Amino acid sequence: MEVKNSVKFGSYKKEDVQFLLKDLSNLQLEGSTVDREKRIQNGQHYSETLPIEYNPPEHYLQLFSNALNEYKQKVAQCTAIVAEQIYQKTGNQTVLVSLARAGTPIGILIKRYIKMQYGVNLPHYSISIIRGKGIDENALLYILQKHKDCRIQFIDGWTGKGAISNELTKACQHFNKKYRVMLDDTLAVLADPGYCTSLFGTREDFLIPSACLNSTVSGLISRTVLNDAYIGKEDFHGAKFYQELLPFDVSNDYLEEITAEFNGLNQEEITEATIKNSEGQEITFKGMEEVFTIKEEFQIDSIHYVKPGVGETTRVLLRRVPWKILIKDPNSPYVRHIVMLAKEKGVEIIPYQHMSYTCCGLIKKVGKSG
Repeated sequence: MEVKNSVKFGSYKKEDVQFLLKDLSNLQLEGSTVDREKRIQNGQHYSETLPIEYNPPEHYLQLFSNALNEYKQKVAQCTAIVAEQIYQKTGNQTVLVSLARAGTPIGILIKRYIKMQYGVNLPHYSISIIRGKGIDENALLYILQKHKDCRIQFIDGWTGKGAISNELTKACQHFNKKYRVMLDDTLAVLADPGYCTSLFGTREDFLIPSACLNSTVSGLISRTVLNDAYIGKEDFHGAKFYQELLPFDVSNDYLEEITAEFNGLNQEEITEATIKNSEGQEITFKGMEEVFTIKEEFQIDSIHYVKPGVGETTRVLLRRVPWKILIKDPNSPYVRHIVMLAKEKGVEIIPYQHMSYTCCGLIKKVGKSG
């Protein structure tokens, strides 16, 4: 299987990440938010189409800038904590494999931290995993063929209710049985409020600034696509590169701001947190129990319409059709952007203290008719 390295895909530096994705930039896969939501709720898989990407309005950019300024040190610290755990676990054999697209900037930051701290330049790839469809096996085979005896470490940004964690476990079990290998399904994340993994920077549900924007903070890459009309059996999963948004891209600025915080971190605190995280931290998926409670209380058809956590709630407001937003503490600094987006879109905010998450987004049922 070949990767065309000569073709530029995405706005990240070549040394930061290699995308194993089929370029679908010449296709029109986007639809309006409401039309796309109707198709998804009527049975079309979300990975077959894409939400519309755009130049973020000035107040969105200001929101992102404020969040980055406020939380860049926390992001850097959580990156360091999870990077230390990864390196202690698999060392120089590690190949970082981030899950496109929220995992990609986190994977880059982890790669940069390990290089700064240990002088080791670990390979880093970004591949696709899709809920209900599995992981890109062609991409995994490419990595395993290129890096003999490697130890793959999967990376994402955060956990919500644990859908991707579960998808990764199922995918690894299937892959291991099919190809007689032993992939580790442990997912490394910055924030694990759903208690879904043992590799995390924190279990606090805080605002990771990259959740405020879409492709313009993700290397100008779309969400990944798995549509039989465009993806063959030998292909990687697909994505688009939005070159037209280059003037508005803040992907590399985001990375540089957080990377600059690494030198100022207190290594004793990092060491203490790393030890604490690795001792007696149960994986309970307790967030999923809360999701089922919310589903029943608000008479929602499917848990797929319940999106807990700051990151997932932000996504609901940016690219789905939101119905209601539940907020544990409306005065929390982590939800300022949530409140702003909800008011802008006329979405009801409900104070809701009976959850461990900072907030939760509920998707609107938009009906079957056009």
